Amino acid sequence: MSVVEQINQQAQFEQEQQQRAYQVLQNEKSMPIKMWTNGVLVDDNSKQQLLQTAQMPFIYKWMAVMPDVHFGLGATIGSVIPTKGAIIPAAVGVDIGCGMMATRTSLTASDLPDNLHALRTELERLIPHGMTKGRGRDRGSWENPPEMVDQAWANLVSDFELICAKHPRLKNTNNRKQLGTLGTGNHFVEICLDEHDHVWIMLHSGSRGVGNAIGNHFIELARKDMQKHFINLPNKDLAYLVEGTDHFDDYWFAVGWAQRFAMKNREIMMQAAIKALATIIPKPFNAKLEAVNCHHNYVEKEEHYGEEVMVTRKGAVSAKLGQYGIIPGSMGAKSFIVRGLGNQESFCSCSHGAGRVMSRAEAKRRFTVEDQIAQTEGVECRKDVAVIDEIPSAYKPIEDVMKAQQDLVEVVYTLRQVVCVKG
Repeated sequence: MSVVEQINQQAQFEQEQQQRAYQVLQNEKSMPIKMWTNGVLVDDNSKQQLLQTAQMPFIYKWMAVMPDVHFGLGATIGSVIPTKGAIIPAAVGVDIGCGMMATRTSLTASDLPDNLHALRTELERLIPHGMTKGRGRDRGSWENPPEMVDQAWANLVSDFELICAKHPRLKNTNNRKQLGTLGTGNHFVEICLDEHDHVWIMLHSGSRGVGNAIGNHFIELARKDMQKHFINLPNKDLAYLVEGTDHFDDYWFAVGWAQRFAMKNREIMMQAAIKALATIIPKPFNAKLEAVNCHHNYVEKEEHYGEEVMVTRKGAVSAKLGQYGIIPGSMGAKSFIVRGLGNQESFCSCSHGAGRVMSRAEAKRRFTVEDQIAQTEGVECRKDVAVIDEIPSAYKPIEDVMKAQQDLVEVVYTLRQVVCVKG
């Protein structure tokens, strides 16, 4: 091929890239990576991490990357990893089943009190959140779980005992006493208003301490398997479990259980949030008009292109045709209830949020409490040094993220926060 032909071929390739909704990242060792990132920042560390994952020999067809993509522990956040014959526990991560739940109520903005501080206080009272370091009772757990928690745990405990029978170290973890609790970091409970001024409750959490323990335990087992069989990896976080082995089967059972725990965790918190709203607003209301409960850190078996594959979504949401999902913005930004368009090339997925543009440490270094106050104006929330790492400027503009995935989802409701409880 002549130099002129090479230049024309490259120009044609670049033109096709610009016309597509996604761009393709690939090197000589990797499978293709289709990236829905037009108009949003993707740092070099994330690209390198994606290319390492795409080198694994069991990747099915290609990886898909969402516009909220950023570097993560175990795998790049915002990535969709389809596999056949093996699974990467660190790609699923340790916040197994983390996700969102939202419910539309029959209340409207005019039903809310002018001062929302009492509502935030009631939410904080009814939903354990945060974490107490050191000895003593953890304020993020129940001292005496309410009946609703015990009823839910009764449906989970038998399978948990089966897991612990094979992996005893998982028994003494935070499990029952953290069911129905929020956690820390970017987990939250919010009261929102949509464009019609309907009141929504929205929350974000996962499988808490027990999911963390399950994730870490099987990540360690996968690494030991790699050592045992002298398997060299581009990154130790890519240690995998081979389908049909005992460790794989145990992990599949345990990760499915943790995902059920996470789903139930959100349901219990939603009931508590509804109770908080009813305490502050005596007017009778319906809190089950529309509800969405979806994971965004999880793995499940799905059919794609005529084959059954395991799809790991690390910071991504299922967006099958007509399926509802939730894409939250940062504190003080918009959030979206969306409906999937069933885009096969993304393995029917969309983003799980805005995506960070800087680390928590960098956000705390760069911004002040005054910045936090200014950027969360109009939102009843904590405005202190401990939550600066969640400042809106630490995240990508949610409008750019939504624009980059117009062929993945359509917006059904646009929400704005008026109350936010952070873990």
